[in-house]
Amino acid sequence: MVGILALQGDFLEHERVLDTLGLPHKRVRGLEDTEGLTGFIIPGGESTVMDLFMKKYGLEEWLKSHAADLKIYGTCAGLILLARYGLLNVEVERNAYGRQSASFVAQAGNFIRAPKIVKTGEGVEVLADLEGVPVLVRQGNVWGGSFHPELRGETAIHKMIFC
Repeated sequence: MVGILALQGDFLEHERVLDTLGLPHKRVRGLEDTEGLTGFIIPGGESTVMDLFMKKYGLEEWLKSHAADLKIYGTCAGLILLARYGLLNVEVERNAYGRQSASFVAQAGNFIRAPKIVKTGEGVEVLADLEGVPVLVRQGNVWGGSFHPELRGETAIHKMIFC
């Protein structure tokens, strides 16, 4: 069962991708929704707001304490939070690709006020880059991407992680 953080952000788009893959999932809004999860997605959205809600509802500590047992994927704001919580050994720069009006679509997916991975640390594997800058990384069972494949209904990354 894949949990999708559903406090804010583009969780509906992740649900559609998981539906396409036939993967069971549920929305996570609090600790009561975490029972039985084998995977967890932190969607794109506003990282500051999502971080406040994660802390308020105990989900940050839950995620940290269960990270070894979960397949985890963070897109955009989710990538920022995974780095902030120490679950991905990367440094990111928020909104590094520009304002909303500077959003763009690349082969990898949509970049909307996307974070830039400016440094990768030990144990981090770069899986995709854009002009030499990492945009998809993995550290063990934790994956993070600067972009939004879910907005285009792309299933490849979700399939690699959760299938």
